[in-house]
Amino acid sequence: MRPTPWIVAALVIFALWRLYSQRDISREAGVLAAADPAQHIIGDAALIARGEFRLRPRAEFDATVRVLGREDYSLGELASLVPTDFAVGWGPMSDSAVLKQIEISQGNRFYYWRTESWPLSRSEIETHSANWHVIAGSESVRKTLRALRPGSLVEFRGQLVDIEGKESRMPTSLSRSDTGAGACEILLASTARIIEPH
Repeated sequence: MRPTPWIVAALVIFALWRLYSQRDISREAGVLAAADPAQHIIGDAALIARGEFRLRPRAEFDATVRVLGREDYSLGELASLVPTDFAVGWGPMSDSAVLKQIEISQGNRFYYWRTESWPLSRSEIETHSANWHVIAGSESVRKTLRALRPGSLVEFRGQLVDIEGKESRMPTSLSRSDTGAGACEILLASTARIIEPH
């Protein structure tokens, strides 16, 4: 059975809308999110139930970051809890003059970067960018997360949490200087606010 012209047209329009709505936001050169994320370790806290998962709060967390990339997931154990990962940057990694010299990509719950011109040292890149698994704390936060795209400047508040499943456990990073497996922050976002630079 051949698709009707109306179905083809609808699919084309949807694809174009998706490309348009997720296009990168162009920003002028300059640091957009100067401050480092603020973190305060908390003591024992009650587990938070989320479907088949339990979230163990580890730290209060507050950060304003530039979105460097987003990757949506529909498959895998975490997809229902964390459907989107965000690669984010702050300090020098929120500066368009720097970012135009760094290639950003994501996949398999990791964030990757490469550069040939080295506008920053490896240490500066690694300590001013990260891959975050962001869990929406409310429907309004969920709507904001859906609207984020590369170039968005967003203020997050919430808690870093460990995820405990039926047969697995995923701890959050509590450091901005770690890399590799286990270096991703897991953020239960109580607020997410898109802001515009002055």
